[in-house]
Amino acid sequence: MTLEDFARLLDRMTLAAEAADGAGFAACFTEDAVYHDYVYGPHRGRADIAHMLTDLFRRDAADDYRWEMFDPVFDGRLGYACSLSSFTSLVPQFKGRFVVIDGMSRFVVRDGLIADYREAVNGGVAMAQLGVEPERMNKVMTRWATVLKADGATVAFLSRPKRGS
Repeated sequence: MTLEDFARLLDRMTLAAEAADGAGFAACFTEDAVYHDYVYGPHRGRADIAHMLTDLFRRDAADDYRWEMFDPVFDGRLGYACSLSSFTSLVPQFKGRFVVIDGMSRFVVRDGLIADYREAVNGGVAMAQLGVEPERMNKVMTRWATVLKADGATVAFLSRPKRGS
Protein backbone atom coordinates (compact mmCIF):
# COMPACT_ATOMS: atom_id res chain seq x y z
CA MET A 1 0.00 0.00 0.00
CA THR A 2 1.34 3.43 -0.97
CA LEU A 3 0.77 6.77 0.72
CA GLU A 4 -1.78 7.57 -1.98
CA ASP A 5 -3.62 4.28 -1.29
CA PHE A 6 -3.59 5.10 2.43
CA ALA A 7 -5.01 8.58 1.79
CA ARG A 8 -7.78 7.03 -0.33
CA LEU A 9 -8.57 4.58 2.49
CA LEU A 10 -8.87 7.49 4.93
CA ASP A 11 -11.17 9.35 2.53
CA ARG A 12 -13.31 6.24 2.12
CA MET A 13 -13.51 5.80 5.90
CA THR A 14 -14.39 9.40 6.71
CA LEU A 15 -16.91 9.73 3.87
CA ALA A 16 -18.66 6.56 5.12
CA ALA A 17 -18.69 8.02 8.64
CA GLU A 18 -20.21 11.27 7.34
CA ALA A 19 -22.87 9.29 5.46
CA ALA A 20 -23.66 7.14 8.56
CA ASP A 21 -22.80 4.10 6.41
CA GLY A 22 -21.85 1.56 9.07
CA ALA A 23 -21.16 -1.25 6.59
CA GLY A 24 -19.02 0.99 4.38
CA PHE A 25 -17.18 2.33 7.40
CA ALA A 26 -16.55 -1.14 8.83
CA ALA A 27 -15.34 -2.37 5.41
CA CYS A 28 -12.28 -0.11 5.85
CA PHE A 29 -11.19 -2.34 8.73
CA THR A 30 -9.90 -5.90 8.97
CA GLU A 31 -12.28 -8.56 10.32
CA ASP A 32 -10.44 -8.50 13.68
CA ALA A 33 -9.77 -4.75 13.83
CA VAL A 34 -9.99 -2.71 17.01
CA TYR A 35 -11.30 0.86 16.87
CA HIS A 36 -10.38 2.78 20.02
CA ASP A 37 -12.82 5.68 20.32
CA TYR A 38 -12.07 8.30 22.96
CA VAL A 39 -15.76 8.58 23.95
CA TYR A 40 -17.31 5.19 23.18
CA GLY A 41 -14.29 3.03 24.05
CA PRO A 42 -12.81 0.12 22.12
CA HIS A 43 -14.85 -1.75 19.50
CA ARG A 44 -13.66 -5.07 18.08
CA GLY A 45 -14.52 -6.51 14.69
CA ARG A 46 -16.49 -5.07 11.80
CA ALA A 47 -19.96 -5.61 13.30
CA ASP A 48 -19.02 -3.81 16.54
CA ILE A 49 -17.26 -1.00 14.63
CA ALA A 50 -20.35 -0.49 12.45
CA HIS A 51 -22.51 -0.50 15.60
CA MET A 52 -20.29 2.16 17.21
CA LEU A 53 -20.68 4.44 14.20
CA THR A 54 -24.39 4.05 13.48
CA ASP A 55 -25.92 3.24 16.87
CA LEU A 56 -23.72 5.29 19.18
CA PHE A 57 -21.88 8.13 17.46
CA ARG A 58 -24.40 8.95 14.74
CA ARG A 59 -27.20 8.65 17.31
CA ASP A 60 -25.50 11.58 19.07
CA ALA A 61 -24.41 13.66 16.02
CA ALA A 62 -26.69 15.34 13.49
CA ASP A 63 -26.52 14.88 9.72
CA ASP A 64 -24.18 17.91 9.49
CA TYR A 65 -21.37 15.66 10.77
CA ARG A 66 -18.06 16.22 8.94
CA TRP A 67 -14.71 14.44 9.32
CA GLU A 68 -11.59 14.99 7.24
CA MET A 69 -8.02 13.74 7.54
CA PHE A 70 -5.08 15.97 6.62
CA ASP A 71 -1.34 15.51 6.07
CA PRO A 72 -1.28 11.70 6.16
CA VAL A 73 2.03 9.89 6.57
CA PHE A 74 2.46 6.18 6.00
CA ASP A 75 5.38 3.74 6.08
CA GLY A 76 3.61 0.70 4.64
CA ARG A 77 2.29 -0.52 8.00
CA LEU A 78 1.84 2.44 10.30
CA GLY A 79 0.06 5.68 9.41
CA TYR A 80 -0.84 8.96 11.04
CA ALA A 81 -3.05 11.86 10.03
CA CYS A 82 -4.36 15.08 11.54
CA SER A 83 -8.12 15.51 11.54
CA LEU A 84 -10.90 18.01 11.91
CA SER A 85 -14.47 17.03 12.62
CA SER A 86 -17.63 18.93 13.43
CA PHE A 87 -21.25 18.18 14.25
CA THR A 88 -24.33 19.45 15.98
CA SER A 89 -25.15 17.45 19.09
CA LEU A 90 -28.34 15.39 19.28
CA VAL A 91 -27.71 14.36 22.90
CA PRO A 92 -30.81 15.67 24.69
CA GLN A 93 -28.84 17.60 27.33
CA PHE A 94 -26.72 19.33 24.64
CA LYS A 95 -29.10 19.24 21.67
CA GLY A 96 -28.37 21.88 19.04
CA ARG A 97 -24.86 22.75 20.26
CA PHE A 98 -22.26 22.85 17.49
CA VAL A 99 -18.84 21.30 18.13
CA VAL A 100 -15.59 21.36 16.16
CA ILE A 101 -12.71 19.09 17.20
CA ASP A 102 -9.13 18.63 16.05
CA GLY A 103 -7.22 15.44 16.54
CA MET A 104 -4.50 13.06 15.52
CA SER A 105 -5.14 9.48 14.44
CA ARG A 106 -2.85 6.45 14.40
CA PHE A 107 -3.52 3.54 12.05
CA VAL A 108 -1.98 0.09 11.93
CA VAL A 109 -2.66 -1.24 8.43
CA ARG A 110 -2.68 -4.89 7.39
CA ASP A 111 -3.52 -6.17 3.90
CA GLY A 112 -4.72 -2.72 2.80
CA LEU A 113 -7.19 -2.30 5.68
CA ILE A 114 -7.07 -0.75 9.14
CA ALA A 115 -6.26 -3.32 11.82
CA ASP A 116 -5.99 -0.91 14.75
CA TYR A 117 -7.24 2.68 15.07
CA ARG A 118 -6.46 5.07 17.91
CA GLU A 119 -7.18 8.75 18.21
CA ALA A 120 -5.90 11.60 20.33
CA VAL A 121 -8.56 14.26 20.60
CA ASN A 122 -8.87 17.09 23.07
CA GLY A 123 -12.18 16.02 24.54
CA GLY A 124 -12.09 18.91 26.97
CA VAL A 125 -12.46 21.33 24.05
CA ALA A 126 -15.48 19.37 22.81
CA MET A 127 -17.05 19.25 26.26
CA ALA A 128 -16.55 23.00 26.74
CA GLN A 129 -18.34 23.67 23.45
CA LEU A 130 -21.20 21.42 24.55
CA GLY A 131 -21.47 23.21 27.88
CA VAL A 132 -20.69 20.15 30.02
CA GLU A 133 -20.63 21.14 33.68
CA PRO A 134 -17.16 21.15 35.33
CA GLU A 135 -17.98 18.30 37.74
CA ARG A 136 -18.93 16.00 34.87
CA MET A 137 -15.86 17.07 32.84
CA ASN A 138 -13.69 16.16 35.83
CA LYS A 139 -15.34 12.73 36.11
CA VAL A 140 -14.83 12.00 32.39
CA MET A 141 -11.23 13.22 32.32
CA THR A 142 -10.43 11.23 35.46
CA ARG A 143 -11.82 8.11 33.73
CA TRP A 144 -9.66 8.86 30.65
CA ALA A 145 -6.60 9.27 32.90
CA THR A 146 -7.34 5.92 34.55
CA VAL A 147 -7.60 4.22 31.14
CA LEU A 148 -4.34 5.86 29.99
CA LYS A 149 -2.45 4.76 33.09
CA ALA A 150 -3.70 1.17 32.71
CA ASP A 151 -2.81 0.90 29.01
CA GLY A 152 -0.07 -1.62 28.31
CA ALA A 153 2.13 0.89 26.45
CA THR A 154 1.87 3.35 29.36
CA VAL A 155 2.66 0.66 31.93
CA ALA A 156 5.74 -0.39 29.91
CA PHE A 157 6.82 3.26 29.49
CA LEU A 158 6.51 3.99 33.20
CA SER A 159 8.36 0.80 34.18
CA ARG A 160 11.46 1.76 32.19
CA PRO A 161 14.08 4.09 33.67
CA LYS A 162 14.36 7.55 32.19
CA ARG A 163 16.63 7.54 29.14
CA GLY A 164 20.08 9.02 29.68
CA SER A 165 20.08 8.36 33.42
